[in-house]
Amino acid sequence: MTDMLRLHYAPDNASLIIRLALEEMGVPYKAVLVDRAARAQDTPAYRALNPAGLIPVLETPHGPVFETGAILLWLADRRAAARIPMAPAPDATDRGDFLKWLFFTANTVHTEMRLLFYPEKYAPGLDAEALRDGIRTRLRGHLGLLDMAAKANPAWLSPDRPSVLTCYLACLLRWMALYPRGTDLSWFSLSDTPWLHRVASAMETRPSARAAIAAEGLGATPFTAPTYATPPEGSAT
Repeated sequence: MTDMLRLHYAPDNASLIIRLALEEMGVPYKAVLVDRAARAQDTPAYRALNPAGLIPVLETPHGPVFETGAILLWLADRRAAARIPMAPAPDATDRGDFLKWLFFTANTVHTEMRLLFYPEKYAPGLDAEALRDGIRTRLRGHLGLLDMAAKANPAWLSPDRPSVLTCYLACLLRWMALYPRGTDLSWFSLSDTPWLHRVASAMETRPSARAAIAAEGLGATPFTAPTYATPPEGSAT
C-alpha cells in the first residue's frame, strides 16, 4: 500500500475503530471529515463511496472499502507482510477462532448495539424501551461470551498485544457506557467483564489511543471511564 489511504470519518463513530487500527499499524492515512450535522453521508459524492451511506469508508488504491469488519480484515491481511500482526495470517491454525469472534463482534454485537441506539429506525411504532430492554439482555449475554473468550488469552484477544479485534471491542465498550443519551445505562458495567476490562485498559495506554484522543476529543480514559467526545471538528451525532 504505497498510495495514501483516506479514512472518511466522523468523531466517535465506527471510524474510530479504523483510526485505532491504522495508528497501531503505523499506516500513513488522511482523515476526511464526514459532517454528520450537515448529513454529508447522504450526498451523492459519499454515496458513490458507500451506497449505504454509513461511516466509515476507507479509500484504497484498489477502490473504496466499507463495513468496519471488512476494512479491519483488509488492513490486517495487507499489513501481515510488514510483520505488524494485527490478526492471524490466513494459513494460521488460530485463524478460524479469530474470524468467528471478529464476525460475532461485527455482525451480532455491533448490529444489536445499533438496534439499542436507534430502535425507531428498525421498529417504528413499537415500544422503544421494551425493545431496548430485550436488546440489553442479549448484549449482556454476548459480552459474557466475549469475556470467556478473552479469559483464554488468545494472542488476538489479549491485553498484551493489540489486534483489530481489540480495537473493535474497546470502542464498543466505550459506546455501551455512553449511549443512548437520556436512557438507562445502568445495565452496563465494564467491571462485569473483567477480562474485557483488561483489554480495554491496555488499549487505553497505547499510542494509538493517544492519537485518537487528540484527533477526536475523547477524554483521558476513553475506554474504561469514557466521557462524551469534544472533537476539534465535526460532530459525533
